[in-house]
Amino acid sequence: MSVHGANRLGTNSLLDINVFGRRAGIAAAEYANNHDLVELPADPQGQTIALVEQLRSSTGGERVATLRRAMQETMDLNAQVYRTEATLKQALNDVQELKRRFANVSIQDKGVRYNTDLMEAIELGFLLDLAELVVVGALERKESRGGHAREDYPNRDDVNFMRHTMAYRRSEADGSASVRLDYKPVSVTRYQPMERKY
Repeated sequence: MSVHGANRLGTNSLLDINVFGRRAGIAAAEYANNHDLVELPADPQGQTIALVEQLRSSTGGERVATLRRAMQETMDLNAQVYRTEATLKQALNDVQELKRRFANVSIQDKGVRYNTDLMEAIELGFLLDLAELVVVGALERKESRGGHAREDYPNRDDVNFMRHTMAYRRSEADGSASVRLDYKPVSVTRYQPMERKY
Protein backbone atom coordinates (compact mmCIF):
# COMPACT_ATOMS: atom_id res chain seq x y z
CA MET A 1 0.00 0.00 0.00
CA SER A 2 1.26 3.48 -0.80
CA VAL A 3 -0.28 6.80 0.18
CA HIS A 4 2.32 9.18 -1.23
CA GLY A 5 1.62 12.64 0.10
CA ALA A 6 -1.35 11.49 2.18
CA ASN A 7 -0.34 13.50 5.22
CA ARG A 8 -0.51 16.91 3.55
CA LEU A 9 -3.54 17.83 5.66
CA GLY A 10 -3.62 17.60 9.42
CA THR A 11 -6.71 15.42 9.56
CA ASN A 12 -5.02 12.87 7.32
CA SER A 13 -2.79 12.01 10.29
CA LEU A 14 -5.63 9.69 11.27
CA LEU A 15 -4.81 7.66 8.14
CA ASP A 16 -1.23 7.28 9.35
CA ILE A 17 -2.29 6.32 12.86
CA ASN A 18 -5.09 3.91 11.99
CA VAL A 19 -3.88 2.30 8.79
CA PHE A 20 -0.10 2.45 8.75
CA GLY A 21 0.26 2.02 12.51
CA ARG A 22 -1.83 -1.12 12.45
CA ARG A 23 -0.12 -2.50 9.35
CA ALA A 24 3.33 -1.76 10.78
CA GLY A 25 2.45 -3.47 14.06
CA ILE A 26 1.12 -6.58 12.34
CA ALA A 27 4.18 -6.76 10.05
CA ALA A 28 6.59 -6.27 12.98
CA ALA A 29 4.92 -9.03 14.99
CA GLU A 30 4.98 -11.39 12.00
CA TYR A 31 8.65 -10.63 11.36
CA ALA A 32 9.57 -11.18 15.02
CA ASN A 33 7.75 -14.52 15.10
CA ASN A 34 9.47 -15.81 11.96
CA HIS A 35 13.08 -14.68 12.42
CA ASP A 36 15.90 -15.47 14.80
CA LEU A 37 17.29 -12.73 16.99
CA VAL A 38 20.47 -11.16 15.66
CA GLU A 39 23.58 -10.95 17.79
CA LEU A 40 24.05 -7.59 19.46
CA PRO A 41 27.38 -5.83 19.04
CA ALA A 42 29.78 -5.90 22.01
CA ASP A 43 28.75 -2.42 23.21
CA PRO A 44 25.24 -1.75 21.85
CA GLN A 45 24.56 1.25 24.09
CA GLY A 46 27.99 2.86 23.61
CA GLN A 47 27.10 5.18 20.74
CA THR A 48 24.04 6.55 22.55
CA ILE A 49 25.90 7.08 25.81
CA ALA A 50 28.71 8.84 23.94
CA LEU A 51 26.20 11.15 22.21
CA VAL A 52 24.56 12.11 25.52
CA GLU A 53 27.85 12.61 27.34
CA GLN A 54 29.34 14.66 24.50
CA LEU A 55 26.36 17.04 24.64
CA ARG A 56 26.39 17.22 28.45
CA SER A 57 30.12 17.98 28.60
CA SER A 58 30.35 20.37 25.65
CA THR A 59 31.50 23.92 26.38
CA GLY A 60 30.93 25.20 22.84
CA GLY A 61 29.41 28.57 22.09
CA GLU A 62 26.47 27.52 19.92
CA ARG A 63 22.95 27.47 21.35
CA VAL A 64 20.24 24.95 20.45
CA ALA A 65 17.49 27.56 20.03
CA THR A 66 19.60 29.67 17.65
CA LEU A 67 20.44 26.71 15.42
CA ARG A 68 16.88 25.35 15.49
CA ARG A 69 15.46 28.74 14.46
CA ALA A 70 17.96 29.01 11.59
CA MET A 71 17.06 25.49 10.42
CA GLN A 72 13.34 26.29 10.53
CA GLU A 73 13.86 29.52 8.62
CA THR A 74 15.86 27.99 5.77
CA MET A 75 13.53 25.01 5.45
CA ASP A 76 10.45 27.28 5.46
CA LEU A 77 11.98 29.68 2.96
CA ASN A 78 13.96 27.36 0.67
CA ALA A 79 12.51 23.84 0.94
CA GLN A 80 8.82 24.58 1.24
CA VAL A 81 6.17 23.10 -1.06
CA TYR A 82 7.19 25.42 -3.95
CA ARG A 83 10.88 24.81 -4.64
CA THR A 84 13.54 25.37 -7.24
CA GLU A 85 17.01 23.96 -7.67
CA ALA A 86 18.45 27.27 -6.44
CA THR A 87 16.35 27.37 -3.26
CA LEU A 88 17.02 23.71 -2.50
CA LYS A 89 20.77 24.21 -2.96
CA GLN A 90 20.57 27.16 -0.58
CA ALA A 91 18.71 25.02 1.96
CA LEU A 92 21.31 22.26 1.61
CA ASN A 93 24.20 24.69 2.11
CA ASP A 94 22.46 26.20 5.14
CA VAL A 95 21.65 22.84 6.73
CA GLN A 96 25.17 21.53 6.20
CA GLU A 97 26.60 24.69 7.77
CA LEU A 98 24.20 24.29 10.72
CA LYS A 99 25.37 20.70 11.11
CA ARG A 100 28.96 21.92 11.32
CA ARG A 101 27.92 24.51 13.91
CA PHE A 102 25.97 21.86 15.84
CA ALA A 103 29.27 20.12 16.59
CA ASN A 104 30.01 23.15 18.82
CA VAL A 105 26.62 23.26 20.58
CA SER A 106 26.39 23.27 24.35
CA ILE A 107 23.52 23.03 26.80
CA GLN A 108 22.97 24.90 30.06
CA ASP A 109 21.51 22.00 32.07
CA LYS A 110 24.19 19.38 32.66
CA GLY A 111 21.93 17.14 34.77
CA VAL A 112 20.94 13.56 34.06
CA ARG A 113 17.26 13.63 35.12
CA TYR A 114 14.38 15.28 33.26
CA ASN A 115 16.80 17.32 31.19
CA THR A 116 14.70 19.03 28.52
CA ASP A 117 17.72 21.07 27.42
CA LEU A 118 19.55 17.83 26.60
CA MET A 119 16.48 16.34 24.88
CA GLU A 120 16.10 19.41 22.65
CA ALA A 121 19.78 19.22 21.67
CA ILE A 122 19.50 15.54 20.77
CA GLU A 123 16.32 16.24 18.82
CA LEU A 124 17.97 19.11 16.92
CA GLY A 125 20.85 16.88 15.84
CA PHE A 126 18.40 14.35 14.44
CA LEU A 127 16.28 17.08 12.81
CA LEU A 128 19.35 18.46 11.05
CA ASP A 129 20.10 14.96 9.71
CA LEU A 130 16.49 14.63 8.54
CA ALA A 131 16.47 18.10 6.94
CA GLU A 132 19.56 17.15 4.94
CA LEU A 133 17.90 13.92 3.73
CA VAL A 134 14.74 15.79 2.72
CA VAL A 135 16.63 18.42 0.74
CA VAL A 136 18.96 15.93 -1.01
CA GLY A 137 15.92 13.84 -2.04
CA ALA A 138 14.03 16.92 -3.24
CA LEU A 139 16.99 18.08 -5.33
CA GLU A 140 17.14 14.75 -7.14
CA ARG A 141 13.39 14.62 -7.84
CA LYS A 142 13.15 16.80 -10.94
CA GLU A 143 9.37 16.90 -11.23
CA SER A 144 6.27 18.13 -9.41
CA ARG A 145 4.08 15.59 -7.61
CA GLY A 146 1.74 15.88 -4.65
CA GLY A 147 3.17 18.14 -1.96
CA HIS A 148 6.47 18.50 -3.87
CA ALA A 149 6.21 21.30 -6.44
CA ARG A 150 9.35 22.16 -8.37
CA GLU A 151 8.78 25.49 -10.11
CA ASP A 152 11.69 24.64 -12.44
CA TYR A 153 10.11 21.23 -13.23
CA PRO A 154 6.35 21.93 -13.14
CA ASN A 155 5.20 18.65 -14.70
CA ARG A 156 4.80 15.24 -13.17
CA ASP A 157 7.26 12.75 -14.72
CA ASP A 158 6.05 9.16 -14.34
CA VAL A 159 8.70 7.83 -16.72
CA ASN A 160 11.63 8.86 -14.52
CA PHE A 161 10.10 9.37 -11.09
CA MET A 162 7.30 6.84 -10.59
CA ARG A 163 9.38 5.35 -7.79
CA HIS A 164 9.91 5.63 -4.06
CA THR A 165 13.04 7.45 -2.93
CA MET A 166 15.03 5.58 -0.29
CA ALA A 167 17.56 7.77 1.57
CA TYR A 168 20.44 6.37 3.62
CA ARG A 169 22.96 8.09 5.87
CA ARG A 170 26.38 6.52 5.64
CA SER A 171 29.15 7.15 8.19
CA GLU A 172 32.50 7.85 6.59
CA ALA A 173 35.91 6.84 7.96
CA ASP A 174 36.74 10.46 8.86
CA GLY A 175 33.66 10.70 11.11
CA SER A 176 31.55 12.64 8.63
CA ALA A 177 28.36 11.34 7.09
CA SER A 178 27.06 11.31 3.54
CA VAL A 179 23.66 10.72 1.99
CA ARG A 180 23.04 7.93 -0.49
CA LEU A 181 19.81 7.74 -2.46
CA ASP A 182 18.32 4.58 -3.86
CA TYR A 183 14.95 3.84 -5.37
CA LYS A 184 12.22 1.28 -5.02
CA PRO A 185 9.58 0.62 -7.69
CA VAL A 186 5.96 1.57 -7.15
CA SER A 187 3.47 -1.30 -7.27
CA VAL A 188 0.39 -0.18 -9.16
CA THR A 189 -2.66 -2.16 -8.10
CA ARG A 190 -6.31 -1.16 -8.36
CA TYR A 191 -5.92 2.58 -8.96
CA GLN A 192 -3.99 3.73 -12.00
CA PRO A 193 -1.77 6.77 -11.41
CA MET A 194 -2.94 9.97 -13.02
CA GLU A 195 -2.08 13.62 -12.93
CA ARG A 196 -4.00 15.68 -10.39
CA LYS A 197 -6.35 18.15 -12.13
CA TYR A 198 -8.03 21.12 -10.49
